[in-house]
Amino acid sequence: MEIETNKLENTSEQNGIPKFYTKKAIFGFSIFFSSLFGGILLMQNLKEIGMEKEAKKVLKTSVILTVIPFFIAWLMEKEVSTYTLLTNIIGGLILSEFYFGLYISKEQIFEKKKIWKPLLISLLITIPLTVFAIYCAEKNL
Repeated sequence: MEIETNKLENTSEQNGIPKFYTKKAIFGFSIFFSSLFGGILLMQNLKEIGMEKEAKKVLKTSVILTVIPFFIAWLMEKEVSTYTLLTNIIGGLILSEFYFGLYISKEQIFEKKKIWKPLLISLLITIPLTVFAIYCAEKNL
């Protein structure tokens, strides 16, 4: 009986069905924001079903995938934006196809989690950073 209670506490709904961000949401956040944002969504999915160790692994991978374009740009002495979209697409595919499929089986029944809250948070983080980057570029800072 106690095991069932814990299982229910690890899900968003009392019916025992977890709420997950979909593969499309993870891929979209990875492309439009960065692999870090997509990784955070997948990490929340894994935490929802009690896979804490795997969630940490996904977060570490998404941080590495986010840093890669900066490292490549530094090595090639080019602008970061040249590699960002490509690495975001690759990162999104790794997170949504590989890790999602690795840790969440195709038979897993889940409800789709709405993306509005993470979308708002992502915009509140990226818009000021973008404005600041544009301002600095114009002022040659």
